Order: sequence, then C-alpha cells, then structure tokens
Amino acid sequence: MATHLIVDGYNLLGATRRLSDRLESARENLLRVLAAYRHRKDHSITVVFDGWQQGQPMEQREQRAGVQVIYSKRGEKADQVIQRLVRQYGSDCAVVTSDHEIINVARSHGAFVMEAQEFARKLSAPSSLAGAVPHKELDRGDDTRSWRGPEKKGNPKKLPKAQRRRQGRLKRF
Repeated sequence: MATHLIVDGYNLLGATRRLSDRLESARENLLRVLAAYRHRKDHSITVVFDGWQQGQPMEQREQRAGVQVIYSKRGEKADQVIQRLVRQYGSDCAVVTSDHEIINVARSHGAFVMEAQEFARKLSAPSSLAGAVPHKELDRGDDTRSWRGPEKKGNPKKLPKAQRRRQGRLKRF
C-alpha cells in the first residue's frame, strides 16, 4: 500500500542547499524532482510551502505533475498545515522535515519521520542504486572491541530492534 508523503517544502529546499537559487526556480526544480520520485515509488505526495507573510488570504492548493502543492494562507505557517495533515492521516503518512515541533507531533500520531537531509540524499541517489542492498564488509577478524561478558546477550553486530524497524520502513522510500 502506498504511503502519503508530506513534505515541508522550504525545509527540504534548505537541506538541498537550493535556497540560494531564485526561490521560484528552486521550488519548480524541487517539484520536478518530487514528481519523478512519485512516478518511481507510487507514493501520494503533498508539499507544503509557507505563505504566511506574503500569501493569499485563503490556503492555495494545486496539482503539479501528480504532486499536491499547498501554500499556507497569510498568517498561517506551513508547520501548522503539516501538523493538521498529520492529524488527518495519522500512521498512514510519512513526514519529511527537520523541524522538531513537527517531528514530535508526527511521531505522537504514529507517522514515520524522515529528516530533510536524509530524504534529500534519497532524492539525489541514482534510481538504479535506490533499491540496491548496501555493501557489507567481510569480517577480517581484527575486532578491536573487548570480549563481552555474560551480562550482555544477543548478537553484538546486530542493530537494535528499533533501528532495524526504522531501516525496514525507510527502504520503502
């Protein structure tokens, strides 16, 4: 089942360091990249941009190449729109942002959270390598860690369960 992806637009632009470009062209480039990503992964994508200082009196919504774009209304920040969407979709969505307040709200509603830098790396990765299995190093036997006593149990080379679960969910993106 496809997941609804909610993206903090300017936050992701800042993570890709494209805010130094002209703002309008940077937004258009981001929307093109997200449309290509949507085509590859078949996720519903909503991108939210701030309009709270110079925006319209009403929230603006439009579709661009299958990506829903929301400009918040004047006086409302994109963060508030994203939080409202997270409450609406709950655990059926994933949120791309680096804003701690949004991250806390998303996690409290069961949504999967990706930092903007993490998602930017996924967007810039070649599509042929996106589904590739990461390369594992061979064990050369020169482990520098001291022997673990009987008080520790489990495989010391295995990631903790929470991290394994997160990596499993991250593979879908």
